[in-house]
Amino acid sequence: MRPICVVLLAFSMALSAQEKVDLTVLNRIKAEAFQNSQVMDHLFYLADVYGPRLTNSPGHKAAGDFVVKRLKEYGLENVKEEKWGPFGQSWRLTHFSGHMTEPQYQSLIGVPLAWTPGTNGVVVGEPVMVSLKKEADFDKYKGKLKGKIVLTMEPKQIAMVTEPLAHRLTDEEIAARQTVADPSRISMFGPARPGTPPPPTAEEREAAAAFQKKVNQFLKDESVLVVLQYGYNGDGGTVFATSGGSYDKNDPVPPPMVALTPEHYNRIARLVAHGIPVKLEFDIRAEFLTDSVDSFNVVSEIPGGAKKDELVMLGAHLDSWHGATGATDNGTGSAVAIEAVRILEALHLPMARTVRIALWSGEEQGLLGSKAYVQEHFAKRETMELGPEYNKLSAYYNDDMGTGRFRGISVGGNDMVRPIFEEWLEPLHDLGATVVVGTTAPPTKQPGGTDHTSYTWIGLPGFSFMQDPMEYQTRTHHSNMDFYDRVQPGDLMQAAAIEAWFVYNTAVRQDMMPRMPMPSPVKKVVSTAAIR
Repeated sequence: MRPICVVLLAFSMALSAQEKVDLTVLNRIKAEAFQNSQVMDHLFYLADVYGPRLTNSPGHKAAGDFVVKRLKEYGLENVKEEKWGPFGQSWRLTHFSGHMTEPQYQSLIGVPLAWTPGTNGVVVGEPVMVSLKKEADFDKYKGKLKGKIVLTMEPKQIAMVTEPLAHRLTDEEIAARQTVADPSRISMFGPARPGTPPPPTAEEREAAAAFQKKVNQFLKDESVLVVLQYGYNGDGGTVFATSGGSYDKNDPVPPPMVALTPEHYNRIARLVAHGIPVKLEFDIRAEFLTDSVDSFNVVSEIPGGAKKDELVMLGAHLDSWHGATGATDNGTGSAVAIEAVRILEALHLPMARTVRIALWSGEEQGLLGSKAYVQEHFAKRETMELGPEYNKLSAYYNDDMGTGRFRGISVGGNDMVRPIFEEWLEPLHDLGATVVVGTTAPPTKQPGGTDHTSYTWIGLPGFSFMQDPMEYQTRTHHSNMDFYDRVQPGDLMQAAAIEAWFVYNTAVRQDMMPRMPMPSPVKKVVSTAAIR
């Protein structure tokens, strides 16, 4: 028997020998990406014209129609808005104003939370602090909150910002991401950073969601005027805010809810604590949209040649939250994917496999669009009953981390592809893309984070590019500052070139990409609505 190290070395050498990259093609891709770029024009329409794009909202539907039109203009085939569902009701905000009128006037910076109602005109009320951490707390406030504006969070301790909000990865940080120092701390989200608590379990997330529904019903029954919180992240006028109610019409509809910048929230809380009379005024106009409970993914193809029944996919999520225009989450990923297929089509590169782009909806509510798609086309996760295309997909590539250059790619534990990707990355080192990460990672037990995990969840090769963090977690992700101006054009041009290069190599490669073992059937599919 040959030693295992010799076998692995031979396997690695065989893969490397197969990955003879065509630098002439790479030169053409880079020239098209850098000299004729249209990526920022894609982003302009997705963000400035059609943003925000909450799933099934008018902005989302208009953005989908725009993508369909543009992909047809580029010559792609089988362009469509492929229905999935049911999703549920959509929602849109059409007006917001908030003010403190006593003891002094102040305009309030805030974002109404999705799937919460408007105020039905201007409302004026006094703020009160409440603490609802368990069901027994309801009795303390029963009959005392009618007509009040309720503050539900303790004041936030705000630290001075002493580090830049934007950050590009250093060589040392990139190298560190390739190393798993402690395999015992690996979770479905990857290696944990030292000192970080473990993420909540599925049971803990579901328990928290169930309790929040009871809180919403209680506040509604008490006829609260408005519920105030601060954003789950950020300060200085940047408000990170998502939903307060639910896209499921059967869930309780809470009172109007607003996330304020914590400086404004804290001022109100301090005045209340000192017994100084405060008056707040709000005018919120929002509507629930029930015209269609189904949603759609935008899908189209560049047909392949000799192996046209085999697939290479790339994509991003088209939907966004509503506080801004969804430029970096995920207008950037959608624009890069559109640009990558534009480049491939413009160059008329012969590719054996069919290239399929998919822009997802419902990602922000738990990867709903991509989960529905992979179970329709590839496999039902509960039974692992295979669909018609399960054995036809070579790989799926995802982009969902905002602006920021691609610095490498994560393989999610699929260590068999590492030598392949290293060969493809080698001629991209001058562009800053150098590493393969995630070689040691656990199987995907449930989808989470972003849409490539809907693929790895059913055992298909799904990959996500590693990017410079920039301002994603500090300024733009789910915030009221997620605008076109935060995007770096050169980053998107670089990303489009690299994504096109990876898709091309996958489409012309002699064999399909190596796969992890097929997962076993499961008894229950766990909700992912609270993972992101």
